[in-house]
Amino acid sequence: MFSIIAFIWAGVIALAVLIYVMLDGFDLGIALLFPFFRTQHDRDVMMTSVAPVWDGNETWLVMGGGGLLAVFPLAYSIILPALYAPIIAMLLGLVFRGVAFEFRWRTVRGKFLWDYAFAIGSFVATVAQGLALGTLVQGIKVTGRAYSGGWWDWLTPFSLLTALALLSGYALLGSTWLVMKTEGPLQTRMRRFALRSAFATLALIGVVSIWTPFLNPLFLQRWFAFPAIIYTLPVPILVAACAYWLIKSLIGTREVVPFLAAQGLFILSFVGLGISFYPYMVPTSVTIWDAATPTNSMVFLLAGAAVLVPLVLAYTAYSYWVFRGKVDMSAGYH
Repeated sequence: MFSIIAFIWAGVIALAVLIYVMLDGFDLGIALLFPFFRTQHDRDVMMTSVAPVWDGNETWLVMGGGGLLAVFPLAYSIILPALYAPIIAMLLGLVFRGVAFEFRWRTVRGKFLWDYAFAIGSFVATVAQGLALGTLVQGIKVTGRAYSGGWWDWLTPFSLLTALALLSGYALLGSTWLVMKTEGPLQTRMRRFALRSAFATLALIGVVSIWTPFLNPLFLQRWFAFPAIIYTLPVPILVAACAYWLIKSLIGTREVVPFLAAQGLFILSFVGLGISFYPYMVPTSVTIWDAATPTNSMVFLLAGAAVLVPLVLAYTAYSYWVFRGKVDMSAGYH
């Protein structure tokens, strides 16, 4: 009973993190593209495309972090000290971005300042997320039941590479979202941006994927040892298929397929992380079951999650359905 519920909770938290990356990734990506578009009209269209949904996207980040604290307190107590700097930077970046999002619509003379604040806050948040991910993948030093690394363990060549990869990936999500939501000259420019971001993202995924197995013997065994390779081989094959459809649709005229293919790349990358990590919450020191809180606590929390998660999924799906289609500037965000 204990092991099953702990496994379910690990899946819930992983799902929350994945949904956050998929949803908040494209509006962070739009902000990363802001400096390349000088006219206020283009920037207004870009921001209006995410105005109805951007705030709700961050719900999943709260759910992932809160779930980790409530259900896997040992993992939380180890991971947080290792990632204090990037996590604080991420939160400040997200706050800065949120303030800029609201204030830029309330001023005329200072609008350009809030545009830069929007881009800078999103850049900081994205880099911080990439550094945190890279640090977790490369391994956190644990002695007993506590973090035993240094203040700067999160700043390494590998973590910087993952930060660069996430910047490129979010720019890809943002540009493909705008290919789907805009039309005319802006959409044409977005196709070019998306194509460049696609090649950069695919190249960086390749470098990170080649590097990762050599960070830890467990990762190497999962990806290259027999018979494990039989189960892991479909992941790179599916990545190649997504890459093919992404490039083909961007060169062509399709509008929705590029965004779905880009999301597919993120999902498959996340699956790859899951293959490398399982069954560890802190690779390779603390397993899911080592980190879990007692069964009664998990059952109590799971009862609440069984109600809240479907509700959040429902209102998220509904909001995207209501605001489907192209951006309508006549009903813009004010």
